[in-house]
Amino acid sequence: MERRVYREYSHCLNRDMEFIVYGTGGKPVLAVPSQDGRYFDFENFGMVEVCRDYIESGRIQLFSFDTIDKETWSNEWGDPHWRMQMQEAWFHYVVDELYPRLMEINGSGQKMMVTGCSMGAYHAANFFFRRPDLFDTVVSMSGIYNPQLLIPDYFDELTYYNSPVHSLRGMPDDHPYMEMYRHSKIIICVGQGAWEDLMLVGTRELDTVLTQRGIPAWIDYWGFDVNHDWPWWRKQWRYFLEKTLG
Repeated sequence: MERRVYREYSHCLNRDMEFIVYGTGGKPVLAVPSQDGRYFDFENFGMVEVCRDYIESGRIQLFSFDTIDKETWSNEWGDPHWRMQMQEAWFHYVVDELYPRLMEINGSGQKMMVTGCSMGAYHAANFFFRRPDLFDTVVSMSGIYNPQLLIPDYFDELTYYNSPVHSLRGMPDDHPYMEMYRHSKIIICVGQGAWEDLMLVGTRELDTVLTQRGIPAWIDYWGFDVNHDWPWWRKQWRYFLEKTLG
């Protein structure tokens, strides 16, 4: 399996950022690390291995990259407004700088699939719901989709933009994104075992909003033995990849 690591400067973040490319072509798939994660975590926790055959056969080309969660969502004692500004800067790094670069590497012209677990699930959903013109498939596993569950005493315009449940509630019925959602593949999964309590709250909230807005989605609640942990995410990732791509 071909594997290449890149380190390139981001003007949005004023620093070098790293990302990794697995494979040589196929459907582009963006894998968002979990909370505070690095570009190599998807590989280190076995998520690349479970889709190795898809990569080696050229059915997908997988990309993983760095978060700045330690400056944003994990920075509990930081100024909330500054944290949201940094989240927005990172969002624009991904969609305005990284995405075009990865599409250049991929060369297929297809829209991307985006996936992630835990905090990565939130980020994946946020990328998809904010930019369905760039992403046509989302697979989010064990996420929350309302930033107020993480920063309960603060809400501003940037929080709204980065909250799928709030922005979906407020989106006009005739917004062009609404039709894009309905022609996309939306998969939201959560377990009901250990450490999934908050994620169940977040998933049910998103489930309700999508139903209210008439946006079809596969919301999959796994069993009471399904924990918030990598062994289950590996099973889910393989399962949904097969369901999505065959």
